[in-house]
Amino acid sequence: MAHKGEIIVGLDIGTTKVRAVVGEVINNEVQIIGIGEENSTGIKKGAIVDITSTVNAIKRAVDEAEIMADCEISEIYAGISGQHIKGYSGSGVIMTNNTEIKKEDVERVIEQATALISSKTLQKDSEIIHVLPQEFIVNEQHGIQNPVGMAGGTLEVKVHLVSGPSSFIQNIYKCVHNADMEVRKIVLEPLAASTSVLTDEEREHGVALIDIGGSSADMSIFSGGNIKYTYVLPIGGNTLTKDISIVMGTTVHDAEELKIKQGECISAHIDADELIKIPSMGKKEGNETHRQILCEVLEKRTEEIFSLLYDEIYRAGMQDEISSGFVITGGTANMKGIIELAESILNAPVRIGKPSNLNGLTEMVNKPEFATAAGLVKYGAKEINELGLAQKKKNKASKFFQQVIDWFK
Repeated sequence: MAHKGEIIVGLDIGTTKVRAVVGEVINNEVQIIGIGEENSTGIKKGAIVDITSTVNAIKRAVDEAEIMADCEISEIYAGISGQHIKGYSGSGVIMTNNTEIKKEDVERVIEQATALISSKTLQKDSEIIHVLPQEFIVNEQHGIQNPVGMAGGTLEVKVHLVSGPSSFIQNIYKCVHNADMEVRKIVLEPLAASTSVLTDEEREHGVALIDIGGSSADMSIFSGGNIKYTYVLPIGGNTLTKDISIVMGTTVHDAEELKIKQGECISAHIDADELIKIPSMGKKEGNETHRQILCEVLEKRTEEIFSLLYDEIYRAGMQDEISSGFVITGGTANMKGIIELAESILNAPVRIGKPSNLNGLTEMVNKPEFATAAGLVKYGAKEINELGLAQKKKNKASKFFQQVIDWFK
């Protein structure tokens, strides 16, 4: 089948699942045309610990997406997250030598800010994943998004730098390469997810995006249209599953099933007399216990996650940047009662973030666990569109200068 638009693939290599989403960009709109999902066994705490298992999971997820999309996938946008990822904020300032600020001045001040932050914070084995400008300040005028063309003088930039261990990053490249594809770009997962679940108003007025994956809860705070702060809490959905396994005396696999089918994080909602069957290790027949006990386990750990994130927001002084409240994504966001519990701890409005503004197979990706993979597709579509516009401007300028040259001949 011949495709009319640009094919973009998002690959979310998670601790519990590997998800691939294929999008086709037609007239700047994203059509979802393929989806693949496979269990992940080679990832622990967000890091690749088994190359072979991870490669096989990637291949199976991508093969499934290829068949559905009827296309061959050769390159992908890969997400990255986990407790190894660090975010740092800082600034740089220069004096411009021109009567007006040029693109080269912007590049120079960002490079200076990056060098200053790196020299103070980055370890030798770390690599920079993103350098994200937050705002420019021109002659003490704040809140500028694009200073090119403004009157010259003092140019300052505030940036947020995201980094991770080199080995951690290189293992992603290696796994994708061994799966017969190449990485087009590695993208911070909360940044990718934000493109699919946040509105422009939320980004502008201030919102905290919490992505609860298998091994961690990643929080990113957006305000003024840009990312302001990132934080990784090393507690995720797998922690809840292990808690159930220990308390109920069952396998991790059975604990996961209990969490999905019987779990709720507001134990007061459960009838005190309601019983559920618990598969027990080493026994043919399971035991019965009160469902409320299961939900109390989930409630306590989920409460801890939101309490620690709430404390971090105040520790970082970011409490005034969240006027629009919180958006929760990731598989754990499907748990019953999570909005009510989160609102009681965070003291702000909370909603579940699902991918939006997409066409095609929207029902299949309209789930919080697909926020990152679908977001990677939207991130790629935006990047390709911006590169295309830049190339058009360049070609238009080249054509103009060629016409001038031809006129003088």
